[in-house]
Amino acid sequence: MNETFSHLTEDGELTMVDVGAKEQTQRLAMARGEVILSAKTLDLLMAKALPKGDVLATAKIAGIMAAKRTADMIPLCHSLNLAYVDLRFNVDVQRQRIVIESEIRCLDRTGAEMEALTAVQMAALTIYDMCKAVQKDIVIGPCRLIHKSGGRGGTYDAVPVDDPE
Repeated sequence: MNETFSHLTEDGELTMVDVGAKEQTQRLAMARGEVILSAKTLDLLMAKALPKGDVLATAKIAGIMAAKRTADMIPLCHSLNLAYVDLRFNVDVQRQRIVIESEIRCLDRTGAEMEALTAVQMAALTIYDMCKAVQKDIVIGPCRLIHKSGGRGGTYDAVPVDDPE
């Protein structure tokens, strides 16, 4: 087996990693991303005055649904029995952005990193979709894993990125 890329055999063929012999452990994964909007769009969003309705409520549902369907969208990704999925939104008016954070928990044989990242990305895309009628140049910003725990790999915490003031 190739130790560098777990989804490749020794011959370089794609394969789904066999996790059948691994023990189930509590898994936690968290991801963070952002969407940058104009002041006008952010004002409309906060006033719930956009044509498509409550943007953040819809984005939360979309993110939860995406986390639950991650294995259907990403080849070779395992299906997980998710115990908890949540998305939180922090509206940063000063920087004209919405920070999206996902939290995924499960008892399984493999981690939930892909579910956490997928949830954030789908929430960001939903925000874009619901705001595009009033703004086309919305930016979906950096998205990354910020925490994972459980399993053989142990705990990972991302190094904080300095936010420019």
